[in-house]
Amino acid sequence: MLTDDGVPVEAVYEPCTAGSGAGVGAGPGARTEAVADTPAIVVAHGFTGSVDRPAVRRAARVFSQRAAVITFSFRGHGRSGGRSTVGDREVLDLAAAVAWARALGHSRVVTVGFSMGGSVVLRHGALYTDPSSKRSPGCGPGGFGASDASVRVPERERRTAEHSGAHFGAPAADTSAAGHDAYADAVVSVSAPARWYYRGTAPMRRLHWVVTRPSGRLVGRYGLRTRIATEEWDPVPLSPVAAVPLIAPAPLLLVHGDRDPYFPLDHPRMLADAAGEGAELWLERGMGHAENAADDALLARIAAWATGAPRA
Repeated sequence: MLTDDGVPVEAVYEPCTAGSGAGVGAGPGARTEAVADTPAIVVAHGFTGSVDRPAVRRAARVFSQRAAVITFSFRGHGRSGGRSTVGDREVLDLAAAVAWARALGHSRVVTVGFSMGGSVVLRHGALYTDPSSKRSPGCGPGGFGASDASVRVPERERRTAEHSGAHFGAPAADTSAAGHDAYADAVVSVSAPARWYYRGTAPMRRLHWVVTRPSGRLVGRYGLRTRIATEEWDPVPLSPVAAVPLIAPAPLLLVHGDRDPYFPLDHPRMLADAAGEGAELWLERGMGHAENAADDALLARIAAWATGAPRA
């Protein structure tokens, strides 16, 4: 895949294994209809993850029992190009994956993100919305009502033309075309932070050292196989807690473990409060952090919710 700002992203498509599609002898029209009727789940991994990590492959295997699955490596991870911006420009990677799912013929696409990927799916859900959906003209700067993603995305994050070029570097026409098909019908965020720059736990203090210090970025590159950008966020992207109220009417599921060592329970509760009636919150007893802590039973429940949630 190629993102709107020109970064090549490795991705894997896996068809649904449920066997509900058209048979081997079906004609092209029947197969196309079967794909359209099959939901697709796009998986957004956590920081230092990649498409070939065991936890990501396990999630894809479980999800594929109910839906087609697209997994990909965020920029700076795996065999994707670019450098990680730790949740900022990664929204473009996710948008490219969602647009690919729709280009393959899937009419329903659900995003499922873990940790950093969990924050990305929340922001993506706020920035890339179904142009046919109804939104209150008063919610956010400028009403956030533009159906053209080249206008809506910078507007929602208060990006100037100068900053938009740096972060969303495609020409306006290209961004508009991609944004039209890059929205999610439902959003699932697992183990996501509610706010940026959180340093309240030892694991998050270590992560900030990896991201912000030259010696930490060397550890990230050679020890964690993650290439991290040196530039600071400018401007600071829309925070998860600011993004969640903008996702509705698309359904939103928030999942968090009560033993998460990175983000304590005030994070999911803050997100749920901000989303209001537009979100469902699952607090999982005994669960740790992100995809590595999500067992098959939880993944199966997430897949069931994703494929059964009503359309916006």
